[in-house]
Amino acid sequence: MSFAVAIDGPAAAGKGTISRAVARHFGFAHLDTGLLYRAVGRAVLDGSGPVSAARDLDPAALENPLLRTPEVADAASRVAVIPEVRAALLDFQRAFASRAGGAVLDGRDIGTVICPGAEVKIFVTASAEVRAQRRLDELLGRGIAAEYAQVLAEVRARDDRDSSRSAAPLRPAADAVVLDTTDLSIDEAVARATEIVAARR
Repeated sequence: MSFAVAIDGPAAAGKGTISRAVARHFGFAHLDTGLLYRAVGRAVLDGSGPVSAARDLDPAALENPLLRTPEVADAASRVAVIPEVRAALLDFQRAFASRAGGAVLDGRDIGTVICPGAEVKIFVTASAEVRAQRRLDELLGRGIAAEYAQVLAEVRARDDRDSSRSAAPLRPAADAVVLDTTDLSIDEAVARATEIVAARR
């Protein structure tokens, strides 16, 4: 029996960490849909056309550790505004969401476009300043040089692109539970999300 959990939100709000923890807790499969766009972005940086890269995407490409670089994140945001790219990746995501045993998908349009009928929808958010600090800590922890002011500017630019795009703009679904993690620890945010899912099962 399928049970879909849609977790959306802007960059560095904590949705990935929360989604993985929720999936582990309930024994659900997990898909970071942002990796689909990062894989397409990586292919574009390597010379492929964005639409053909999305149509020919090999699931094995999602395992590439180079998908986590700032350069690829920026490329992902740029290809994600292309309607044909989003359409090409739609079936992959919907098939994953309908798999037996339950699934957690995190992204930016899961509850609004990919799985509007998901049993649970959570929109994870936090202030731009807190998200920028989290992203900075992540980058520095991976040995990537970065400065707070630059990261904050990139977070705000990404928010603007994601929220203003014509195809599936970033916004909470009408029936999503908004989870603001600005003042929450990771454990607190995970506990709250787990409670939300448990209440709907």
